[in-house]
Amino acid sequence: MIAKTYETRCGTIHYWTNAIDTPVSIAFLPGLTADHRLFDKQVEFFKDRYRIFVWDAPAHAASWPFDFSFDLKDKALWLDGILRQEGIESPVIVGQSMGGYVGQMYSQLFPDKLKGFVSIDSAPLQREYVTAAEIWLLKRMEPVYRHYPWKALLKSGSEGVATSEYGRSLMRDIMMVYDGNQERYAKISGHGFRILAKAMEANLPYEIKCPALLICGDKDRAGSCIRYNKAWHKKTGIPLEWIQGAGHNSNTDAPDTVNSLIEKFMLSV
Repeated sequence: MIAKTYETRCGTIHYWTNAIDTPVSIAFLPGLTADHRLFDKQVEFFKDRYRIFVWDAPAHAASWPFDFSFDLKDKALWLDGILRQEGIESPVIVGQSMGGYVGQMYSQLFPDKLKGFVSIDSAPLQREYVTAAEIWLLKRMEPVYRHYPWKALLKSGSEGVATSEYGRSLMRDIMMVYDGNQERYAKISGHGFRILAKAMEANLPYEIKCPALLICGDKDRAGSCIRYNKAWHKKTGIPLEWIQGAGHNSNTDAPDTVNSLIEKFMLSV
């Protein structure tokens, strides 16, 4: 994988891609506070088969310093700019958690560009799925992360999103990027939840017009992710695959299973 950068009005985004050229490409988008390493097992599996893209999202890890005057739409626009810079057309977006929301915003802005969409432990972006109380809470999470004892936050942030030793260890390593700078971690988290709430309140269709797949760990305890996915599947008919024994980062808890599902999906689009 080759490290590259993309300049924005708010800062420099760091991303990684490989040099091969294939008709179908995969854009891996990590969740909030996670970085490109979240998809290490997927990149390792697919990098010799498909053109791959993965980033440290704005303000995350290497994509720092970064001004926080951006929203979810900006992230999708910057993603499109990077894909165009790389000559990547008609990507399949594989988004975990917040990455899945970015993918849905991308689909809203560029409905004809997406070849496919895979949601991993994410949820629908449409306003109808969330309550007013949930929106209210999303806007007020930053102080929670700022005042929570760091050691306890490190423990809950790693053990709460994964069930496997690998998944928990990886997330702990990712969180340690912010060790000694909890203010930055809180800012990234709070800002991410606020722009998510703003995107939901916009009440846009966020329709997925391309082939899609929902993947969710059956032990996912992040918010109401399981409830959201059940409702998403019921309303849209998008296929939903439950990953047995996996948590919110199911692609790290059961990488072989998730890779197999993505591979099957890639062959179908």
